[in-house]
Amino acid sequence: MITFRRELGNLGERLACEYLEKQGYEIVARNYQKKCGEIDLIAKKNKIIIFIEVKTRSKNKNWECGLPEEAVNFSKQRKIIRTARSYLFENHYSGKTDWQIDIIAIWLDWETRRASLNHIKNAVVYDRCW
Repeated sequence: MITFRRELGNLGERLACEYLEKQGYEIVARNYQKKCGEIDLIAKKNKIIIFIEVKTRSKNKNWECGLPEEAVNFSKQRKIIRTARSYLFENHYSGKTDWQIDIIAIWLDWETRRASLNHIKNAVVYDRCW
């Protein structure tokens, strides 16, 4: 049984993919999983590998759940970095490969059937040495 939360996440990821493809990104992987974590989307643009964390929130009457991007806390950022490095190693990218971590924050308003999307590029700062 798929929960509402998982359905919301799936919808957010589909919207993020559509947005990225319209912006000229090539989606190379979805829901890449390792023991150290998961990355929602992996894309390429201009020879840069982009690891994308998608956070989707549903508007409630009081907007009390906070901004979607606020859910990417320090612990989550560390997991994304480890998982990104694992992907690069597993796929034989050199240590000189340019890569970044973006966040796509999505608000869904069920009443108006509209979504607003905020693409935060280079959202996670990390040490490039690996």
